[in-house]
Formats: sequence, structure tokens, C-alpha cells
Amino acid sequence: MPKTAASSSPIVEIRDLDFCYGPVQALHAVNLAIPARQVTALIGPSGCGKSTLLRCLNRMNDLIEGARVVRGSIRIHGIDIHAPEVDVIELRKHVGMVFQKSNPFPKSIYENIAYGLRLQGVRDRARLDAVVEQSLRGAALWDEVKDRLHQSALGLSGGQQQRLCIARTIAVEPEIILMDEPCSALDPVATAKIEELIQELRARYSIVIVTHNMQQAARCSDQTAFFYLGRLIEHAPTRDIFTNPANSQTEAYVSGRFG
Repeated sequence: MPKTAASSSPIVEIRDLDFCYGPVQALHAVNLAIPARQVTALIGPSGCGKSTLLRCLNRMNDLIEGARVVRGSIRIHGIDIHAPEVDVIELRKHVGMVFQKSNPFPKSIYENIAYGLRLQGVRDRARLDAVVEQSLRGAALWDEVKDRLHQSALGLSGGQQQRLCIARTIAVEPEIILMDEPCSALDPVATAKIEELIQELRARYSIVIVTHNMQQAARCSDQTAFFYLGRLIEHAPTRDIFTNPANSQTEAYVSGRFG
């Protein structure tokens, strides 16, 4: 059985989760409590199920034909996210996602941030201006773009585009931010800025990050969950995972002996 870290205030509780893509089972009996206002890193070799689990948390897998939860539940604040009364659009507002490849809209920097608010019916210009500035400041991007807000977001560097996507996510005030290898396409300088940003955001948001970078997981996260072949092998405080893992498979992976 996996070792599971205790948490006094989990915001997400995953219980006995089995998940399949068609006939292929991707997750097996996953039990995981994700604490509020901490960074939880999901690590493991390619194909181990960590990105699948991440996409389960805001039901992004609903968009894939044949993808389904076979057994178990995911609860956020005690509410089963697959219950019939749950509005998926509302769920995704509270559980935002930053993808591996930055995906700014082909609009201005300003409109990238304002887009989600406009979808919610916000028309007041003063409020839009305030949220755009607040979100860009929150993503440590304001000072770099404040003089070109109405220029295309596609003109930003890769690292700036990724921070813009984070700003766009926090503009609609989520509680949880999911990050799927957010630095994999970035250079070391841009990666360092994203990691610094994650440290700042953890005070206000619960963050779940998928990463292949062991050093990044060690630097950024409070909790780490190690997956292998669709199973949660070990979940513990990050320091324990990297210095005193309870499972030999975890030790082999974090020390670079396999994976």
C-alpha cells in the first residue's frame, strides 16, 4: 500500500480512483489527499498516469472519447465533482489549468486577461482594468508589459507567455491551479521565474504541478506523490520523498536509477 501523507486540511480528496481510456486502465485505486494552499508535485516516468490524474481534477478528460472514471471519487470541499448537479464550467472556473505549452489567445495582452471576465458578463471597464493589472502583478509580469497591454500577446517571449497564461488563470479567481509541466519548454532563466512565481502563489492558491524535473519538484513543492504504472506508490512531504523515501521504487526513481 502507498504511504500517504497526513494533512489537516485537504482541499481535494481522491478515493479509490480507477480511470480508463477505452479498454486501457490508466489509474489504479488512487487514494490521495491534496492539502489547501500548498504545492503538491506529481512525479513519475512518462506514461505513469500523473497528467491523467491532473486532468481528472477539472474533468478535462471529459473531452476525450472513451475516457471515464470506472470506480472511486474525487471530492473538492467534500463535493463529488462527478455528481450530476456539478456544473463543469463552474468547476473549471474554480480549478484553473496551465498547460505544458503556453497557449495565449491571438489577442492583445489585455484581452487575454479580460477574456474570462467578459465571458462571465463583466463589462465595467474600471473593474476589467483593475483585474488585468492585479492579475499581471500576481504573475510577476506587470512591469514587463504595462506599456504594451494592447499589443499582441504572441509577441511575448516563451516565458512571458507562460506567465501570461498564469495571469489569465488567476484572473477568474480559482482556488486550485493545475500546472502540467509548465516549464518543460522554457529556458533556465524563464524556468527560474516560473518557480519563483509558484512560491509566491502558494500563499493564495492550492497548486498541483506535474513535473519530470526532480530538482524542480524538490525546490517548489511541499508534498510529492510518486506514480508508477498508473499506481500511487508513495505520497509524503517532499523532504521525506527525496531524503528518506519509504518505498524502494521511490528511492530508485528519485536517485535516477530508473525512469
